[in-house]
Amino acid sequence: MSVLHLAVSMFISSIMIIAIMLIRKIFKNQLSSKWKYNLWFLLLIALLLPYIPTQLLNFGDKFTWNGNQNSNPLPSVTTTENPRSWENGNWMHDFSTSVNRIDLTFLNHVLTITWIVGMLVMIALSIHAWIKLRQIKKSIILLTNSRVLSLFKQCKQLLNVSRPLVLGESPLIKSPLTFGIFKTYIVLPSHAEAWLSMDEIKYILLHELHHYKYKDIATNYLIVLFQILYWFNPLIWMAFREMRLDREIACDSAVLNTLDQYQHAAYGNTIIMFADKSYLPRHFSMVNQIASSKKQLKKRIERIAAFRSETKLLKLKSILVFILLVGIVVSQIPIVSAMPYGDDRIDFDNKQTMYEDLSAFFSGYEGSFVLYDLQEEQYNIYNKDKSTLRVSPNSTYKIYSALFALESEVIARNDNSMKWNGNSYPYQSWNQNQNLLTAMENSVTWYFQQLDKKVQMKNIESYLDKIQYGNQNLSGGTEDYWLESSLKISPIEQVQTLKDFYTNQFGFDGKNIQFIKDAIKLETKDSATLYGKTGTGTVNGKNVNGWFIGYVETENNTYFFATNIESDHHGSGSIAAEITKSILYDKGIYLKGKGRE
Repeated sequence: MSVLHLAVSMFISSIMIIAIMLIRKIFKNQLSSKWKYNLWFLLLIALLLPYIPTQLLNFGDKFTWNGNQNSNPLPSVTTTENPRSWENGNWMHDFSTSVNRIDLTFLNHVLTITWIVGMLVMIALSIHAWIKLRQIKKSIILLTNSRVLSLFKQCKQLLNVSRPLVLGESPLIKSPLTFGIFKTYIVLPSHAEAWLSMDEIKYILLHELHHYKYKDIATNYLIVLFQILYWFNPLIWMAFREMRLDREIACDSAVLNTLDQYQHAAYGNTIIMFADKSYLPRHFSMVNQIASSKKQLKKRIERIAAFRSETKLLKLKSILVFILLVGIVVSQIPIVSAMPYGDDRIDFDNKQTMYEDLSAFFSGYEGSFVLYDLQEEQYNIYNKDKSTLRVSPNSTYKIYSALFALESEVIARNDNSMKWNGNSYPYQSWNQNQNLLTAMENSVTWYFQQLDKKVQMKNIESYLDKIQYGNQNLSGGTEDYWLESSLKISPIEQVQTLKDFYTNQFGFDGKNIQFIKDAIKLETKDSATLYGKTGTGTVNGKNVNGWFIGYVETENNTYFFATNIESDHHGSGSIAAEITKSILYDKGIYLKGKGRE
């Protein structure tokens, strides 16, 4: 749960409640009691949307959402140089571009903790109510009055209820109630048959049986669940109060439909009889009780007094209004489906996977390492949790930015020079004209940003979809979407995409593939050649995210790898590369590689 998640939940729930209230007011004469109550079930669906995995609500790429949950971009962008540089001369430079963000991490933590504490309080209240209900349940004495039991049987037959239900009485209650999903109890106050007439008991039984028939008990538990999740939204409390009132009015109408008109006043008087009886508190919402607050009781009596049987035209109008509200619910789905959450993870289940402990190589850093043996088709993974977590690709994305530019022919293999725009950058190697090879070697960000502009976002979107690159989210903008912004990819996906790039599974021009391979070639030692690209995520001048992805070609095999590290200050690509070389050296894949020994 993040600030963004809470905000979207708040937004969707509030919009739906306002929409329902407006529709109820505008179409108050076109809605039957039953359909007015049914409108609230669309609210329950809307409340569920933010908690459904986004992949189940995939609406393609038509909708996007800025994925910077903890930060908002500011106009200014500065560049900084990483504190570490390559030790072995011929490697690519590890330059990065710093982006300025408003850091809301602290606020995110505070709100998340507050939300969890609120839920715990709500859970405690629900458990307390459940314990009270258990006490009522233990106090129940089965009714043996043959007249009442016979009446109960008649009422069940009238409503076509065949399932066995428990009818009892309890000294702990003063008004009738119904509860229990798997075993349903209809409970009357003790000795009710002594002070209620048989007609009044009949009205009560019909009322409670309608609650059972319309699955109101199960609805109660859904309400409890959503009150726990959405305790922070006062509109939710108001909405559920109105929903319970509409449910009682709908239930009253259903009972009146089974009675003769001359019995309607008697039914109303039976309801009034419980006006001064004990009314269980609001958080005791897992039961249906015939008693209501006095304010709600007044509205129920007014509706009973004005009751008219529903006409076919009224039912048709009610259905049309319901469909209108369904459209509003559906309109919320793109908002949710386009929103990446803090736990933006991939599902990975490969039987040819070995998980290993390489924590000794990651001293001082949170990170993961993924290795894929092309010949054995086997993964070796360190840190299962981090290997499936998507983060910004930063400069590792330049491999594909260059490929897309070649494929769309905005540059060619023999003509890919670009004139320096004259802006002064802190790296001298950036302040000159570039071609693809020099731009890749010096990690010249402005060169690849210009490539993206020429390729155009709609074409980039198509290419990302073709290679299934990470979350394919470009909402961060033309220049920044891959720089600690909306586009994100996991280490496992980095390896999978790189392997498919290497074997040209995407069907690109083979010569373009080879050209990029040459551009990211780093060094050859003892017949093993190392290819790769670093990436550093720099936010507000701090290196928070370091990548090194690539592959090693040996005489008999190719190994693909991706290393990602996170840090508050020193998570650079150069550190990720050093860690990678140490692991490859330890595994005997890159024997002459110099690690951090």
